[in-house]
Amino acid sequence: MSEEQNTLSDYCTTIAQNAKRASAALQLCSTDLRNQWLDQSAQAIRENVAAILAANALDIAAAPSFELSDAQVDRLSLDDERVESIATALAAIALLPDPVGETISSSIRPNGLEVTKVRVPLGVVFFIYESRPNVTADAAAICLKSGNAVILRGGKEAVHSSKAIVDVLIKVAADVGIPEHSLQLVSTTDRDAVGFLLQQSDSIDVAIPRGGAGLIHRVVAEAKMPVMKHFDGNCHVYVDQHANLQMAVD
Repeated sequence: MSEEQNTLSDYCTTIAQNAKRASAALQLCSTDLRNQWLDQSAQAIRENVAAILAANALDIAAAPSFELSDAQVDRLSLDDERVESIATALAAIALLPDPVGETISSSIRPNGLEVTKVRVPLGVVFFIYESRPNVTADAAAICLKSGNAVILRGGKEAVHSSKAIVDVLIKVAADVGIPEHSLQLVSTTDRDAVGFLLQQSDSIDVAIPRGGAGLIHRVVAEAKMPVMKHFDGNCHVYVDQHANLQMAVD
């Protein structure tokens, strides 16, 4: 392993261990505190829309160098309306019931022992995704809402947008008292970082890839921890019996 790879490996080990320590503290945070972070993050996203759009403009300017299709550029692009959607989603997640501590089932064994199944956080989530900036906020929000620390690794195409969004979320987390390192963004675009982090099974409890088949296959092949994955999606089109069929086809 080269000196550069050793440095990258050490960096990945550090952020994974930091996340593990943070997860223990995060699980002690109240529902109100986590919801406060979400609500204030929504407002902070709105207040920092100019900085987020400026960062996104850098990603859009670099898009030709990645040979992105028009559809990919559209998914990468942000405007006032899309940033507002990010903020709205954060506020909506704050309104969801807290899953932590929820009793799923309870039973009495023949010997009189009561057995109760209760939802608890997973611990540390490694979330790997591609070039949708909104996923940065969505993944962070869902993980922290459910009491899980998260390490985010977005696509290199959206590196500036993701950082701008995470910077806002981390500042609010510090302001309200969310444990440090509960939310981290992998700062390097080096693909080897994903491989190193997928080896950190002592610190990371689950890996979640969101993206194309190549990403999914790589994560499944290399991960030393459990993987929650999707694969090919399903798209269905329903046409009303009274519709103009030719118009529907066109």
